Amino acid sequence: MLIGYARVSTVDQDLALQRDALRQAGCERIFEEAASGAKENRPELAKALDHMRKGDTLVVWKLDRLARSMKQLIETVGQLEAAGVKFRSITENLGTDSAGGRFVFHVFGALAEFERSLIRERTNAGLKAARARGRKGGRPKSMTAEDVRAAETLLNGNVGPTAVAKRMGVSRATLYRHLKQADAASQS
Repeated sequence: MLIGYARVSTVDQDLALQRDALRQAGCERIFEEAASGAKENRPELAKALDHMRKGDTLVVWKLDRLARSMKQLIETVGQLEAAGVKFRSITENLGTDSAGGRFVFHVFGALAEFERSLIRERTNAGLKAARARGRKGGRPKSMTAEDVRAAETLLNGNVGPTAVAKRMGVSRATLYRHLKQADAASQS
């Protein structure tokens, strides 16, 4: 069974072109929605995927109607393959219902993995270079060692933890965390 999925990004756009192409392709049922492709939560796509059975084919007018990124496309097509469902895009004349189409998707997957590896390498190189220049990552500490000593003095002077936290400009949980870290450092 051929199941169609049509999507436009805004309610102002018209689904007629996609609907006509999907009907002409032989889709027996078409799921339609107006939602950004970048959104993870697309109820009609979820319904289409839930409706599909092994051997069915999900048909879209164009690849970008199914996914906004290569990663998202590869993941979605991978989910379909795992369920025994084929995929086809009308405009690109591409699908997983032939050896050539499956090959193209495997090449897409390899390219996406290569891109993720390059991004990871560049990120790690940037972090290493920043550390070599003396830059430390992460958020700055909300309390200095001097602040912790002042907080301990106040607490020992019978000022309550809520009042101390307020005076230090932090939450009670943050105050307790810094006190615990200072205690652990002094015991080692």
